[in-house]
Amino acid sequence: MSVKIRLQRHGKKGKPFYWVVAADARAKRDGKYLEKIGTYNPNVNPAVIDLDVDLAVTWLQNGAQPTDTAKNILSYKGAMLKNHLLGGVRKGALTQEQADAKFAAWVEAKEAKISDKQAGLSKAESDAKAAAFAAEKAVNEARIEAAKPVVEEVAEEVVAEAEEAPETIDDAAAKAAE
Repeated sequence: MSVKIRLQRHGKKGKPFYWVVAADARAKRDGKYLEKIGTYNPNVNPAVIDLDVDLAVTWLQNGAQPTDTAKNILSYKGAMLKNHLLGGVRKGALTQEQADAKFAAWVEAKEAKISDKQAGLSKAESDAKAAAFAAEKAVNEARIEAAKPVVEEVAEEVVAEAEEAPETIDDAAAKAAE
């Protein structure tokens, strides 16, 4: 029985949500699986990946073959690197402590990179909101400036009509009688 590490689709139409699972290669895409390794949510930026790295490494060492997308996810979270480092430990190229130190350093660098991306995205979002607010403010000011002459003309017409209109009801009645 060959085992694949692959994605199992969940969620609704247009809003996919995936489970990263170890499954028999002959099983259906969304069918029976051997073990759930993690989740992947591509609907947010940056994508949220929750993965049990040690469990994924265990499956990789037991011969499970990841699909292309699953391999990218495993690489992103460091499971492929950890598997590679453990292979070096088995061959005697480095000690377990050295492998753990390298993996910990890689994880810290990756977390810093992710937090920088999130900060950049939030800064870009706030800049976009500020630009939209400035544009809206300029449009409103232009609208107010365009309305001022119209208001002045209407006020002049009202004053002119008031001067032409009879002063009292008696004057209006006298004019009507004439």
